[in-house]
Amino acid sequence: MADNVHIVYKVHGTDREVHAVKGVTFVAHKGEAIGLIGSNGSGKSTLLRAVAGLLPPAAGRVYTHGQPSLLGVNAALMNDLTGERNVVLGGLAMGMSRAEVRDRYPGIVGFSGINEKGDFVSLPMRTYSSGMAARLRFSIAAAKSHDVLMIDEALATGDRAFQKRSEARIRELRVEAGTVFLVSHNNKAVRDTCDRVLWLEKGELVMDGPTEEVVTAYERHALPSPSGGASQR
Repeated sequence: MADNVHIVYKVHGTDREVHAVKGVTFVAHKGEAIGLIGSNGSGKSTLLRAVAGLLPPAAGRVYTHGQPSLLGVNAALMNDLTGERNVVLGGLAMGMSRAEVRDRYPGIVGFSGINEKGDFVSLPMRTYSSGMAARLRFSIAAAKSHDVLMIDEALATGDRAFQKRSEARIRELRVEAGTVFLVSHNNKAVRDTCDRVLWLEKGELVMDGPTEEVVTAYERHALPSPSGGASQR
């Protein structure tokens, strides 16, 4: 639950502050898959980081039941370690035992598809493309159930086959009683994956409701007006 959450941060090297999230309130229920949509800079990823406990609210509160896990495709990797070592360390960091990591390792690598064109899992992560790294990161995170799993643009990476596998895995995670948040600019992925959507603009919650209703309103809002600008609601 987010209760009137405000996130304010300072711009590095200046005295300027950015009010990134402005009074957002919502309640997420167990088993829901919730999409976060909005234009660039609307506060989606910032809100996700606040729910994960990585950004303290300047005002308001965030309440979570269980441990949130944030999966962001831009998170740092241990580039000098192999994909194999990153799978092991990532699994341990999520609370798996070494035996669980060992048992799930083939499935993680297979799901990611990084070995389809060679033995990339044995190479340092710095040799990977950004898409390969993102697919492996998603595969590690999706290998176990989560109380709250937050995904930042993971479905924007990879080919359509990987996106379909990811969408199916998110549906499985919901069945396993977790709650899933998905930040994405891919409206089709949101439609295919989520049953509820939060639409943010300029840090404010514009709309919260069923996926088709909210995404349709957002798409209508984003259409160019006859004068050349974006139409406004």
